[in-house]
Amino acid sequence: MDLSGPKGLAAYAIARTLKDRGFIVYFAGGCVRDHLMSQTPRDFDIATTATPEEVEKIFRRTIPVGKQFGVMIVIENEISFEVATFRCEGGYQDGRHPTHVSFTQPEEDARRRDFTVNGMFYDPFEKKVIDFVGGIEDLPKKILRAIGEPSKRFEEDKLRLLRAIRFASTLGFEIEEKTWKAILRKAPEIHAVSPERIREELVKIFTRSGAARGMVLLSESGLMKEVLPEVEAMRGVKQPEQFHPEGDVFEHTRLLLEHLHPPVSTVLAFSALFHDIGKPQTSAIRKGRLTFYEHSEAGVKIARQIMQRLRFSNEEIDGVCEFVGNHMKFMDVQKMRKGKLKQFISRPLFEQEMELHRVDCTASHGMLDNLSFLKEKLKEYEHEELKPRALLNGNDLIEMGVKPGPLMKPILEEAYELQLEGTLKNREEAVAWARQKIGK
Repeated sequence: MDLSGPKGLAAYAIARTLKDRGFIVYFAGGCVRDHLMSQTPRDFDIATTATPEEVEKIFRRTIPVGKQFGVMIVIENEISFEVATFRCEGGYQDGRHPTHVSFTQPEEDARRRDFTVNGMFYDPFEKKVIDFVGGIEDLPKKILRAIGEPSKRFEEDKLRLLRAIRFASTLGFEIEEKTWKAILRKAPEIHAVSPERIREELVKIFTRSGAARGMVLLSESGLMKEVLPEVEAMRGVKQPEQFHPEGDVFEHTRLLLEHLHPPVSTVLAFSALFHDIGKPQTSAIRKGRLTFYEHSEAGVKIARQIMQRLRFSNEEIDGVCEFVGNHMKFMDVQKMRKGKLKQFISRPLFEQEMELHRVDCTASHGMLDNLSFLKEKLKEYEHEELKPRALLNGNDLIEMGVKPGPLMKPILEEAYELQLEGTLKNREEAVAWARQKIGK
């Protein structure tokens, strides 16, 4: 295992300290899997025979994040590491947390973990993998298999249902048959897990590689119906074939995720997932044509409800809602007045919105002329200040006799557009224009 980076060196230092005091200490879980797959580990989890109290005494900087469950955070070189005592658990009454924990040896600890490919240890001193659960055999076959009896593993921790989908999609693994059947049976029990933990797994599924497959596995497992029923509702919703030869709304959305280049931001990933989420409730036949009038507006409301339910941050919610609400406006960019276009492209996350537009078109009719137009305009305007200070403000209008209220907004917006277009070049011209506008 490559321990040459800052994280690796710090993890080794912690392990060395524990070993020098006579404890068994291994690296555990995902970092071992990543090592065997020739990937750089994201994190290093450390498992040891040292108890939390002993860990607390040995290291200067610790956080008792899960001390009652045998888990401590140790900070080494300003990097945080989870140091867990080898343990066995029991009495999972809430489907997430054990009611009692007892400390044990590595083999028994391995057998209470989730999947075989995550249940291996690595001895950093002997430089060898220790496998009590068959992970070495499943890894090259790309099989995700629950350790022991699948139903029991999922009963212990219902979050493992979503973790199975996440590992299968991001790693490109197949879920072993008994494990898959247990997921199908247990899917309705996912509600035992907090919205925050569900959100965390969904973010990992949709922002990393394999997101399109993750969407399919969530649906086929029955988990989509439980955690994102609004996305499941897109299945079977037909679209006009001339614009969407790829099929229904669900398939179109799956293709969007397939065309994204991960890793992507949370806002972009969930904008792709939710951009057409308003179509099921706005689908209608008008004059013999299939239409989805105002599906963007409906989608904004639905996306906001989902993201609030899953406890996303306000910033993420506002970002996704802006993307969903604007995604159809890209059809009109070549018709926009110069001032309106400048405002449209000067928004903070516009480049990500363009990426949403790219995959939306690529996953349907394939026409990218509006994208090419926008790229040319961005190049054309790259040396211009696209968001200058407004020449006119509300106080100016009040001085002209306009009463404060909703009538001020359209005047100020039009003045700013004319300013961006270069029609109004200075404050004097803006004031004169406003006086004339009010007079009329």
